[in-house]
Amino acid sequence: MVREAQNAESGKDFIHKLSIGQKEIGETQLWLELLYATEYIDEKMYNSMDADAVEIIKILTASIKTKKKNLGND
Repeated sequence: MVREAQNAESGKDFIHKLSIGQKEIGETQLWLELLYATEYIDEKMYNSMDADAVEIIKILTASIKTKKKNLGND
């Protein structure tokens, strides 16, 4: 979704695409929880990938907030 957002048709489209990315990473976290709960991945792997997911969420959220702020200045 980040790649698609780079080619967004407008600022609102950019925000929309990154918002979809937020939803997707949330779903990824659910799958990570299930993989860990079923012992498909170990705790170390789960913690590492979940920490990465949290960082991605922070980046997407910051990008969305910045774009929303800048939309008001255009």
